[in-house]
Amino acid sequence: MATTSTPQPDSSSNLSITVESNPSDSRLSELGIQSWPKWGCPPGKYMLKFEAEETCYLVKGKVKVYPKGSSEYVEFGAGDLVTIPQGLSCTWDVTVSIDKHYKFASSSSS
Repeated sequence: MATTSTPQPDSSSNLSITVESNPSDSRLSELGIQSWPKWGCPPGKYMLKFEAEETCYLVKGKVKVYPKGSSEYVEFGAGDLVTIPQGLSCTWDVTVSIDKHYKFASSSSS
């Protein structure tokens, strides 16, 4: 009996982190960053899964993010505006304490 298999898309291949370095004050103001909640953590390794797309602005800190199943990482830190895709499982290797503003994308479709 012959079987055929349909290749399954690799769910991690299209989950890329976007980093915008040193966005202008007008861009930050337009996004309303100062009104977003804040979150911080000390240095260490954290396993995270993003159930919704997150946009965050790092006020201070430095981190390397390793997507699950990948040896490559994305590094960002203070002054970076970062978009993390929904569904990404990753390890945050925080080398300098993080202090960030963050906002999750709305789950409602328009």
